[in-house]
Amino acid sequence: MASFEDKKRALSAAIQASRGEVRLEKDTSNLFRGRKRPPAQRLDVRAFNEVLSVDPVAGFLDTGAMTTYADLTDACLARGVMPCVVPQLKSITIGGACAGLGIEATSFRYGLAHETVEEMEVMTAAGDILTVTPTNEHADLFFGLPNSFGTLGYALRIKARVIPVKPFVEVRHHRYADPIAFFEALRKFCDDPGVDFVDGVVFRPGVHYISIGRFVDSAPYTSDYTYLNIYYRSIERREVDYLTTLDYIWRWDTDWFWCSRILYAQNPIVRRLLGKKRLNSIFYKKIIDWAPGYGIRKAYRKVFGIHQETIIQDVDVTIDHAPEFLDFFQKNIGLEPVWICPFRSPDPERRYSLWPIDPKALYVNFGFWDSKTFREPRPPGYYNRLIERKLAELGGIKSLYSDSYFTPEEFWANYNKPAYDQLKRRYDPEGRLSDLYRKCVERA
Repeated sequence: MASFEDKKRALSAAIQASRGEVRLEKDTSNLFRGRKRPPAQRLDVRAFNEVLSVDPVAGFLDTGAMTTYADLTDACLARGVMPCVVPQLKSITIGGACAGLGIEATSFRYGLAHETVEEMEVMTAAGDILTVTPTNEHADLFFGLPNSFGTLGYALRIKARVIPVKPFVEVRHHRYADPIAFFEALRKFCDDPGVDFVDGVVFRPGVHYISIGRFVDSAPYTSDYTYLNIYYRSIERREVDYLTTLDYIWRWDTDWFWCSRILYAQNPIVRRLLGKKRLNSIFYKKIIDWAPGYGIRKAYRKVFGIHQETIIQDVDVTIDHAPEFLDFFQKNIGLEPVWICPFRSPDPERRYSLWPIDPKALYVNFGFWDSKTFREPRPPGYYNRLIERKLAELGGIKSLYSDSYFTPEEFWANYNKPAYDQLKRRYDPEGRLSDLYRKCVERA
């Protein structure tokens, strides 16, 4: 096998020999926005998928940026640790989680995935491979790469922090009828040093759950949500539950949270026909991308005068504004359930240029992934635009992995155009890596 250094030299030579716009060739994608595919040089980065080292004593991992969190987690658990933040889906790569945004139930303590990173090797559009840290001459790129979606350069190697684990996780599900009480309890759990994991689900108005996880050395039993049983349904049925640490980390992956229902994969018969190996986000995403029934469903809706809008979003507001956003969402959008995940920066002194949130505030991520059908014709993106406008009103922000409908002025007011332009001039002056607005909103 080629060494990591050999791979870097080969990739650098490939981009230097290419002409025009470039983009990555890789096996996985967790983007949910349609993309135009104009001609471009494709850079094969799939070889950067190996875990280089895991050091439990120093508390760091070192890995190729295309390593999936499934592989990364396996390597870490074998050494008694886990990445500080493991995004919910097995196919997400650590590089993708840093160039985009990765979140999970440890984010109330450790922030988003990019906030656990201490060093990266980044390849620029010119083929230069730079070591970037918070304090060296490329600190601007270190703090500018998150939320840049590959428009400033590509991470090839990442050094990130890990935390020690125990064999099991005890999960307690707390129910709240009142949304104000729900978010106040969420705030208190986030301030509890004895808690290891915090997330929640709003199933419907008046039914709010906070799920608190704690590492434990032993368990009276362990539940299995990797085949016939469905994790999110257990939340309303069990007050206390126990999972192995591995199964807890991937508790949402088997059913893509609850999105497996759109593929009828929650039907017990379909579930058995698919088999355990196909019950995961990787398989579901392939089916969605293939979309064999899309034309039939579109024709059906046209005949019967039914319109549909996909609403796949992760949006963030401070916890002070969370009750107002939830009320707006339930009255105007009405999709259920909604995932709730709190997060805050572990280091308020660190500020990431293209993710301009208040580093001292506690935020709430609302995740909702579904489609809305309606009879009255609406402008394209009607409901997504309602959400974007409400976020602007509340000083919130949204992830860019899915459809966005911002005007250029709205977009750059949120995502710091002056900082982006300065980074672009320094690291991609010829514009070979596309532009953030063009890529994330115009979907080119």
